Amino acid sequence: MKDEGRVIRHKIKGFTLIELLVVIAIIAVLLSILMPAMRRIKEMARESACKSNLRSIGLAVQMYLDDYERKIPNTQSANRHLWHAPDGITYLKPGTSDSYWGLYYLDYLKETKIFGCPSLQRAPEGLIYQYANLPPKEAIQHAAFGLNHHSRNRGRNTNDIHRLSEFIFCTDHAEPRPECGTSDGFHNNDTPGAMNLTQYRSGSRFPQYRQIFRHNIRYADADRTGGRANVLWLDGHVSAIEETTGDDVPLRWYTGDKP
Repeated sequence: MKDEGRVIRHKIKGFTLIELLVVIAIIAVLLSILMPAMRRIKEMARESACKSNLRSIGLAVQMYLDDYERKIPNTQSANRHLWHAPDGITYLKPGTSDSYWGLYYLDYLKETKIFGCPSLQRAPEGLIYQYANLPPKEAIQHAAFGLNHHSRNRGRNTNDIHRLSEFIFCTDHAEPRPECGTSDGFHNNDTPGAMNLTQYRSGSRFPQYRQIFRHNIRYADADRTGGRANVLWLDGHVSAIEETTGDDVPLRWYTGDKP
């Protein structure tokens, strides 16, 4: 006869310490595999946003050119990252020393943030000019692109340029207005085996080299990223230039000359 008063106890088996350690180890291995992939996906999204901003700038530039007889503005002394006077409200006069070259296109913009590149916002050390009252990150968020300021192009009529689709208008360079010689441009003056970006490969701007080819970075070397830079061409399309010493970047992309 069944004893109804008996309490039947089941032995509950738990995880042993070894089993828990194995589970933790497996999770750690999975995270080590997934985290780099997640970082790559995030960077792809940032680069996509950067290219989208460059395309929007291209539209503003085309509207400006249509209104000003197809003449590229002579940006004069504009070679910094600032849009505003110290009050943070008043826009600077285009062409002044602290101003950003984007000010010339202000009337064609909905917001200045389209001049920002998300990949550079996370790296304030990419800013080559410092400001007493403005953190580097805040400056970069609205001034992340470097203009093609080759001496041939200051106030130039675009009708004199051989092919707009092969003429660099701006890039997501670390400097706002590179002069576009071999010291700060992507070309090496059509000299096979020579080096481009020489002032970023050594000297005071060496720490900023990694902010030039900053997309899809694959290497940790100080002077090698394995990455790429984005380019807005004067016809409005955007493409990338893989890290290069300049052999595959002809000078005519900066000057607009015939091949």
